[in-house]
Parts: sequence; C-alpha cells; structure tokens
Amino acid sequence: MKEISRIASAVVASTTLAVDALAKQMKAEGKDVLVFATGEPDFDKPERIKAAAIEAIKSGQTKYTAAAGLPALRKAAADRINADCGLNYAPEEIVVASGAKHSIFAALMALLNPGDEAIIPAPYWVTYTEAVKMCGGVPVIVEAKESASFKITAEQLEAAVTDKTKLLILNNPSNPTGMLYSREELRALADVCVRHDLYVIADEVYYRLVYDNKQFTSFAALGDEVRERTILVNGVSKSYAMTGWRIGFTASPRHLATVMANYLSHSTSAPATMSQYAAIEALSGPQDDVEAMRKVFEERRNVIYRRINAIDGVSCILPDGAFYVMLNIAGLKGKKLGGRVIRDADDFALAFLETSSVATVSCVGFGAPDFVRFSYATSMETIEKGMDRLEAFIRSAE
Repeated sequence: MKEISRIASAVVASTTLAVDALAKQMKAEGKDVLVFATGEPDFDKPERIKAAAIEAIKSGQTKYTAAAGLPALRKAAADRINADCGLNYAPEEIVVASGAKHSIFAALMALLNPGDEAIIPAPYWVTYTEAVKMCGGVPVIVEAKESASFKITAEQLEAAVTDKTKLLILNNPSNPTGMLYSREELRALADVCVRHDLYVIADEVYYRLVYDNKQFTSFAALGDEVRERTILVNGVSKSYAMTGWRIGFTASPRHLATVMANYLSHSTSAPATMSQYAAIEALSGPQDDVEAMRKVFEERRNVIYRRINAIDGVSCILPDGAFYVMLNIAGLKGKKLGGRVIRDADDFALAFLETSSVATVSCVGFGAPDFVRFSYATSMETIEKGMDRLEAFIRSAE
C-alpha cells in the first residue's frame, strides 16, 4: 500500500488526555484515583448559560451559522475584549472556532508556509509544537528556566530569530507553569517581534484567572505596530467552565480574520449553534461567577503551594495565574519510587499513578523533563488527600 501522510504520522497524542484516559480506566476498575491531570475547571456552568443553550434549541436556533460564527457572538467577544483589555475590535475581526485549540490551529494555518519557523517558549502547552508541525512549520524551542520564573527574555527571543522565523507563540498566563508576564516584560518581547517583523499568536485563554491582585496585559494592547501583527486567542472554556461546549475565538486584523474564516469554511465550519448562543450569554451577561471561581482557585493555589514546599525532596514556585503548579522532581532523579528508578517526570508520574492512584501530567512532553504538572482545578478535599499521598510517596524513596 502507498505511504500514509508523514505529517499526520509524526503527530504525537496529547499527553494530558492520555493520562486522563488511564486515570478514568483505573476509576472504572474501582480504584480511588485522585485526578490532577486535565485543565478543566470542576465548577458547573452558571444556570443562565445553560438556559441560553436550552432556549436556542427550543426556539429552533440549531441551523448552520456563518463559518466565522454568529454575528451576535462575534460582537459579544469583541465587547468582552474591549471591556477587559481596552482593545477595540470590530465584530468582523473576530473569528469563532471549535475551542481555543482549534483557533490556534486556524491561526497557524493562516500564517505558516512549509519550513517557516515558530518560536515557542518552554515549558509549553504540548499542542503548540504538534500543531506547528501539522501545518508544515518548524517548532523552535526557547527554554525558560524555573530560576527565571519560567519566562523568556527579549535577549533569548532575539537569539532564536532566523531568516525563517515567522511567528512567536506566547501563552500568558501560561499552561503549564501558571506564570504571568508583566507589561514591561511583554513590551521587551514585542520590540523584538516588531523589529524582525514577526507575527505573534497570543494565547490568552487564562487571562481572567490571575492572582495576588496582579494585572494582566493583553499583548495586542502594546501599540498599533504590535496589534497589527498579533492574533489573540481566547474562548469560554477556562473562565466560564465551558470546556465541552467547544467555543474559542480569535481577534486579529481583518485580513487575517478573513483568511481564517475562509479556512474554517472548508474544514469544520462553525461550532454547534446552541453552544454559540450559550457563549453569547457567558460573554455578555453578569461576570460575578468568573470572579467567584477565580477566588476559589486562588485559595486552592495557596494550599497546594504550601503543601508541596513542606515536603522534603520536591518544590514548586508560586504561580501567578491559570490553575497549574509545576512540581520540581529534579532532586528525586536516580532514586527508586514505586519500584521504578526515576530518570525523568515520565517515570515519576507513572509510578505515582500506579503506586498512589494519583494522576498528574509529566512535563516531558511540555519541554520540561524535571517537572510534573498538578492542576488545582479540583476540590480542596482532593488537593489535601493528594498532598497526603504525595508526601507518603516521596517518603518511600529508596
């Protein structure tokens, strides 16, 4: 038989979803598994959002929409960006897709030609590298060390630029690190991007989940020269706990929005219509639930940070946003846990799941082999039990 696609064959499965699947299998077998793996808020959707979807179904609002999304949803997204980030986008500059992940893919398809390089700071969300390769691009990884709060500098970015560099992917706040770039740090990176005429895909899907009264700055808010080369990525999955509704969107200059809309029209078309109506309500209705959820996440973050750093042999730094913390397991390398010699985070995560029934995410696939990601998008009871199991697991090291 003829060879299948080399591009498709080279794509690696999402490590976050793979761990989640294994944990669910263990649960189905009756095991008491504590899950810290997936990036999915454990909160229910506000009733007003559910009601909007139900009303859309009842009233027959279930037909195809324009490929770029309902005009009312595009306007609601533009209005929310304006209210929260001080950026004025026209509805025609908003393109709705089937989740923020899909929005990133559409943005990459709009920008990359075969062989173009995309700079990605590490640790990175595992999908970035795979999506770049799926679009014919070449991922160029720039390491952000824990000692630098997992943030790259303008000097590092400058050093990574070549004549093939097309864009920078910047996730702020970050998955998996939870760290937030300040306005000054973003300004320095933006200056490099403008100087080298680079596009920026600014994934800001966690922007509502920032702690300690820190201020979020949207990358596109750094000036006209920055805005004209930036594609903002956002959605309703994290801030509104609407992961399964699959609504993401981009905000960009109109010519880029047109290209992305055309691409979507020949691939998936628009997301489910009733989900779009629910997203209109989420973005344009009262925002109290978002703030209430943010406060709970901050409390959980404080507990998991304190508990981890009270355990000898591991540590973490305090994240600024999102709902992840990075467990540094470098001090355990070479030791035996759960019958396994720990060489990297893969070994640690597998041994921890098999021995203690706690599902986490190895960051080997995120470009950080000495770290394991814990999501604190789970109950305080689960966090406390999980930390008890982590403490006992570390004590068993040989």
